[in-house]
Amino acid sequence: MSDDDRPTSASESSLDDPRVSLAAQLRVAAGRAGIGQVAPGEVPTASALLAAIGGVRGLAESILPGLGFVVVYALTGQLLPSVLIPVGVAVLFVVARAVQRGPIAQALAGVFGIAISAAIALLSGRAEGNFVPGLVINAVSLLALVVSIVVRWPLIGVIVGLLTNEGAAWRADRAKRRVLQLTTGLWCLLFAARLAVQLPLFFSGEITALATTKLLMGVPLYAMVLWVTWLLVRTVYRGRQNADAAAGSTSSGDA
Repeated sequence: MSDDDRPTSASESSLDDPRVSLAAQLRVAAGRAGIGQVAPGEVPTASALLAAIGGVRGLAESILPGLGFVVVYALTGQLLPSVLIPVGVAVLFVVARAVQRGPIAQALAGVFGIAISAAIALLSGRAEGNFVPGLVINAVSLLALVVSIVVRWPLIGVIVGLLTNEGAAWRADRAKRRVLQLTTGLWCLLFAARLAVQLPLFFSGEITALATTKLLMGVPLYAMVLWVTWLLVRTVYRGRQNADAAAGSTSSGDA
């Protein structure tokens, strides 16, 4: 029998199935999201939350470029150094990761985003341009979350379903469906709050206040919403795990 004629195993068949491949890719993508770094039934801890937002280095990479903009702009009022300093800081983080042979994809993405913001500001000649990408991302994220709630496929539910390998089974569980709808609503509030506070500052040209507000409503608020999401999701998933375990032990005892 030639290699081409040998039977194909179930595992090999599943690898060739584009639906399985897509599901695996989606699961990996969900795992890279902030909520993907924590297990739904896991006991929430400060260390796990810190890891979910990138650890100490991730915090530094998220905060220091923006802080550099605030400090330089407040001291000089000059656009060019204010937007170039954050780019330089982000590049240094990439170099540091490369030297230590660490993963640089996330840091490179940060440089790319900061560079786009700087380019918009320099091309427009207005410091407000530095905040356009962030505002657009918040608006698009809010829209996607709202649409997911309206069509009854809350985005947090989709992510949790991928992470727990239960797919869309959570939709048949009333408690899970309600909690996942609620947590998706919390993320809607996060992005809506950012826009509600930052857009007026953007249009009024309050650059220092806008930059400071962006920092305060960035990682700190994100971590807070992630923590609450984790606590709420854990209530239904932990409860179901305990119930399944109890049912399993009862059936074993009956046997």
